[in-house]
Amino acid sequence: MKKIVLIGASGFVGSAILNEALNRGIKVTAVVRNPEKIKISNPNLTIVKADVSDADKVAEIAKGSDAVISADNPGWKNPNIYEDTLKTYPAILKGTKKAGVERLLIVGGAGTLFVAAGVRVIDSGAIPAEIMGGVKSLGEFYLNTLMNEKEIDWVFFSPAGRIEPGERTGLYRLGKDDLIMNEKGESKISVQDYAKAMIDELETPAHHWERFTIGY
Repeated sequence: MKKIVLIGASGFVGSAILNEALNRGIKVTAVVRNPEKIKISNPNLTIVKADVSDADKVAEIAKGSDAVISADNPGWKNPNIYEDTLKTYPAILKGTKKAGVERLLIVGGAGTLFVAAGVRVIDSGAIPAEIMGGVKSLGEFYLNTLMNEKEIDWVFFSPAGRIEPGERTGLYRLGKDDLIMNEKGESKISVQDYAKAMIDELETPAHHWERFTIGY
């Protein structure tokens, strides 16, 4: 049985990943700020309240796990989301490495995907100003820190431009650095299909030291 640590397990994406993992019989330590937000119970689920901006705490929790999946988000309405993201994600990376865990899977953003040659989503004018801080900071962590990381086997899994509640269809496409769009020019994915693809990557690794993406 695989044993993972899932950071941010009570959030929109994190809760979908939590359900997918538990449905496959994976043993999950869910790390959250507010444990009361997790309403499910499962013999393979352990809930831990922790501050993941503390690398030593991350290392303590992650020790002995097969992988760490991070869906951490300081909160889209958090006025300090830019600073908090750039504080937390390096700590998660450092703590995971300190724990000796071999694999780190990160719920990425779509902001650094390309929509045209040399043009990233973040530069296209498509991102609302109110969420730009979160998009920009996670993108900077990927470009400036993760892409230079050689020690731990990491992936940064970027969703489509829109990730929303829907169905677990299994009918999606995977790509690498370009935004995936359908025939109508829409870029979207259900959170259930995103979670399925993330746990597929956990169980059968196909990407290493790279970003990949998903869309219909």
